[in-house]
Amino acid sequence: MISPQPPTASARIYADDLQVGRRYELDQYTITEDELVAFASAWDPQDFHIDGDAARSGAFDGLIASGIHTLAIYQRLAVTKTFATWSVIAGRRLDDVRFLRPVRPDDTLTGTIDIVDVVLEPARGRGLVITDAELVNQYGDPVLRARVEAYVRTRP
Repeated sequence: MISPQPPTASARIYADDLQVGRRYELDQYTITEDELVAFASAWDPQDFHIDGDAARSGAFDGLIASGIHTLAIYQRLAVTKTFATWSVIAGRRLDDVRFLRPVRPDDTLTGTIDIVDVVLEPARGRGLVITDAELVNQYGDPVLRARVEAYVRTRP
């Protein structure tokens, strides 16, 4: 279980501190079959997410996680490892979200966040931080890529 540690005020990272090209490594998360089925049962109840027998005879030869679940895992890893230390105001946009291969029960996911651009708006006390996100499975195979934009406070 990952538990976020809130940073101290002095440890906050502001938009002014972020550098294009910087890579942040994420922790890892292993998805269980019970979790995969429970999430999909609540939010994406398609047979290949919730019914093992049906999934085995389907296109994916077994259960796979919902793409929304995979995206939620990315968000958790991004927040607990990286965004919890940034002075984030709010997300602005998810763009070019790509589910590259199925996530299966017992897969362990990890990933990276790469800063693509930082557009400072000092008069508004914020910057738009544009990042490329990637999750990979335990074999290093990419399962998710997305462009993520968020507003982050500038240094007071």
